[in-house]
Amino acid sequence: MLWFHDLRRNQRGQAVVEMALVLPILIMLIFGIVEFGRILNTYMIVTNLSREGAREGAVGGTDTEITNAVQNGTNADQFDTGLMSITIDPPAMSERPRGSAVKVTVSYPVDIIAPVIGPIIGDPFIVTSQTTMRVEG
Repeated sequence: MLWFHDLRRNQRGQAVVEMALVLPILIMLIFGIVEFGRILNTYMIVTNLSREGAREGAVGGTDTEITNAVQNGTNADQFDTGLMSITIDPPAMSERPRGSAVKVTVSYPVDIIAPVIGPIIGDPFIVTSQTTMRVEG
């Protein structure tokens, strides 16, 4: 009977070792899920902003109006407009006749907060979205 008791004690130590081996993988997986969610959220917002800018250009807006439409569409708590990059193609109103295309590209860096994920995917991770619409007015 004493032999059986010693065997159970050894199995408890085995569980601790297994947990020590699996725990870093689980923590990294959880960090990855959180970072993926943050990046996906930023991507959806940046995509919407590029659509707003392209729509402003499609109805005849100037470059300044397009830029303002993109920057005013952001949530001040979530986005720093100083970090946002906005590219308009073609860049001038005179080069956008009716029926031509206007393309608005918005980029925003997402700071990676997880210590292990940053070196893997790059820190900051640049989220970019572009929208092309036909000029109406």
